[in-house]
Amino acid sequence: MRHALLRRHGPAKDTLQSELFQQLNSDNAQGYYFGHSQPSTQPIRQLALRLDTRRTWAQRMLVMILEDDSWIADLLKQIVLSLRPGCQVVCLSNVSDALREWQQRPADLVITDWNLPDGPGTQLLEQVRRDNTSTPLVLITGRADRASVMAVRALKINAFISKPFQAAHVAASLETLLPPDIEEQQTQASAEQNDLLAHLHSLPSSELQLPLNAHVRDRLMQSFKGEQIDLRKLASEWQQDPALSARLLAVANSSTYTQAGKPCSNLLEALQKLGASNSLNLAMGLALRRSSALQNPLLSMFAQAHLDSTELLIERSTRLARQCAMDPAPFHCAALLHRMGELCVLYQAQAWQDSGQSFSEDQVLQALDQFSGPFAISIKAQWQLPIHLRELIGACYALPSNNVNRENILMRLAACELNTAHDDPEQGRLRRLAGLA
Repeated sequence: MRHALLRRHGPAKDTLQSELFQQLNSDNAQGYYFGHSQPSTQPIRQLALRLDTRRTWAQRMLVMILEDDSWIADLLKQIVLSLRPGCQVVCLSNVSDALREWQQRPADLVITDWNLPDGPGTQLLEQVRRDNTSTPLVLITGRADRASVMAVRALKINAFISKPFQAAHVAASLETLLPPDIEEQQTQASAEQNDLLAHLHSLPSSELQLPLNAHVRDRLMQSFKGEQIDLRKLASEWQQDPALSARLLAVANSSTYTQAGKPCSNLLEALQKLGASNSLNLAMGLALRRSSALQNPLLSMFAQAHLDSTELLIERSTRLARQCAMDPAPFHCAALLHRMGELCVLYQAQAWQDSGQSFSEDQVLQALDQFSGPFAISIKAQWQLPIHLRELIGACYALPSNNVNRENILMRLAACELNTAHDDPEQGRLRRLAGLA
């Protein structure tokens, strides 16, 4: 059934917004370069302007990224693809695999971390230089001392990138190393791949993503251009964006960042664990994706309906939480993510269209009906959302008969109050279970 558009409510103005602002403003470290001068902001502005226009297709080149942190590797990949959309990018996590890949398919640009599980990334760079003296090399490292730079001087590394880095500065540096764009027509999609539903059925779980709110993407692109942004507005918008919250929670709860203690179950906890610099980079990685925001009017309409219902559930569930003297943050996060399956379907439809394919309104409706549930289950598992948060999200739709968790009962009550009549017996039962009768 098509959703009617609901009235759009402004962001909730509570302590969470203030805390988010303080966290974003607390440790906004500047990534820096050594071994050469830091890139000027002018190339960054030029690159950002190009991202807002129809992208050209580069000569089919190959870029190799050797990085054991999958989230940083994905960010670097998105930066490369934002500069040269037609190139191939292969991401590897250990030196031995990278050496085999180099022997089979020499890359046109090599980006590697210095420290890797099975040895230093410089082993790969040494092999590249033995085989080819002109391939551009980029070394990512936390070593900012002159001695480290001099130790690899013989490799004639083209750029050193120090962690933590800024995505815009990395892009400006890579722009000077990648071959220029060559205009060519986008290849037409084959007739064998012209059905959206068949495409979604065969889609691997690793490809599942959510669309960014257009306003959030615009703010991030302003930052990418080197413009100053209002961190208070950014904090307010971030807490209303499902894609961004889900990505930061996924990273904060991944094996790379997980430490002993309680898992992150809301955006503020994720920001505190990751820090502002990492969080901004991860957000930029989402914004640089080709289909990061929905452009198709039909898809935008459907997404807006889901976001409107999400805001209503946030308002109702957090109000009940405060009424019961409970932390509203987990309720806010669960309500924000409870339509992630539908938003994922809409993102994939936009990506499908961006690849040169087409779809009908009926196909989108069928896709929402068939894939929203399975996609949501896959996302929650793949992104390692905490069990506590998964249960809260599940309570938006149903409550197990043996449930005694008060938080889950409150979330189910909030959803029922929005979707059933006031005198519905289920509401009364839930209120008694929650101690509100």
